[in-house]
Amino acid sequence: MCPQKQMAPQLQAVTEPVWLGEGPHWDHNEQALYFVSIFDETIHKYVPETGKHTRSKLDGKPTFIIPIEGKKHHFVVGLDRLVVEIQWTGEDQTARLVRTVAEVDQDNPNNRFNDAKADPRGRLFAGTMGHEYEPGKFDLKKGSLYRIDPDGSVHRLESNIDISNGLCWDLQRSAFYFADSFEYTIRRYDYDVETGSIANAKTVFKYSDHGLEGIVDGMTIDTDGNLWVANFDGRQVLKIDPRGGKLLQKIPIPALQVTSVTFGGPDLDQLYVTSASMNRGEEQLPPCGSTFRLDGLEVKGHPNVNVRLQ
Repeated sequence: MCPQKQMAPQLQAVTEPVWLGEGPHWDHNEQALYFVSIFDETIHKYVPETGKHTRSKLDGKPTFIIPIEGKKHHFVVGLDRLVVEIQWTGEDQTARLVRTVAEVDQDNPNNRFNDAKADPRGRLFAGTMGHEYEPGKFDLKKGSLYRIDPDGSVHRLESNIDISNGLCWDLQRSAFYFADSFEYTIRRYDYDVETGSIANAKTVFKYSDHGLEGIVDGMTIDTDGNLWVANFDGRQVLKIDPRGGKLLQKIPIPALQVTSVTFGGPDLDQLYVTSASMNRGEEQLPPCGSTFRLDGLEVKGHPNVNVRLQ
């Protein structure tokens, strides 16, 4: 018998382009995708069943949007150096600031948040980055990685970070994965689900070992324990086995600046991919900046976790 040939994944742009799409979060209860556009200062919602795409402008640069557990239409949003609570029904231009949950990096006032996710217990892991003083140029080693617990307490887990990116957990293997983008690598930490602590960082994947261009951006993990990584400035999504440092698959995306990924859909077997259309001396024409959906990957992700706040 001939071995079954794997079908090529199907790719579709599902939203119109934005400036800097980031932080996709699939809300499994609502069957909706939330994401942000940082420089447009907007939060976004996309509902696949209807194709409806709505947005709401905020007063500052939103970098992530994650639902709050048990509070319908309430979200934590990274806004510059603040974590804030937002109320938003998902309709155009109706978001309302409720309160500030936490402030970080007071010693680096030009910093901003970048990537963030809730860990398996709903604690918010959120990383910062230095000031971007011109497109693609940053104050380096100014960022940190924080854990914000349900009581609002802030814990600095790492410092001297260029750009915090790509947070995900493998509970079965007690692992936390993280990327500092300008290291061009992926780190693995030992993770304690009971305390939310991380320890013993080690490099498990290096771009240079595989001849990859661009940087490590957002990532997620499938139920097999493989990472799916947005390759910013690389026009692709990477599938990586972090246990052996293997590059398993490269999936082309019709946008240079691929920013992040998350699994979604009723069976969590679709991969949503955000992108950017930043002009850094070269115009990035549509579909650059769109959010894309990949079908037919023959893998599944885990449900995204909501943030727990008291």
